[in-house]
Amino acid sequence: MTSRLETFRAMVAQHPDNVLARFGLANEALKEGLHAEAVEQLRAYLAAYDDEGNGFGRLALALEKLGRVDEAKDALHAGIAAARRFGHPSMAAEFEGRLEELDES
Repeated sequence: MTSRLETFRAMVAQHPDNVLARFGLANEALKEGLHAEAVEQLRAYLAAYDDEGNGFGRLALALEKLGRVDEAKDALHAGIAAARRFGHPSMAAEFEGRLEELDES
């Protein structure tokens, strides 16, 4: 039986411009603790898609797990801007809270 991770990898290999497949692959990679792969896929997704904020939050999480805190903060700032642009104030507030936690650590 093929795992969801392998299914998404195959989808991205066949259709590298499919941003939703990249987002799906990134989410599966996060679940499996494959943070570097998640970062790679989320960066490709975000470069091609005007995300409403969620993708930036996931990117920040993966970067934080890799110890790349400054990059995680940058992702959260971008996520806050995207969330505000798309009218998601609660997401923006969540990301602001995460920024404060990163600043305190």
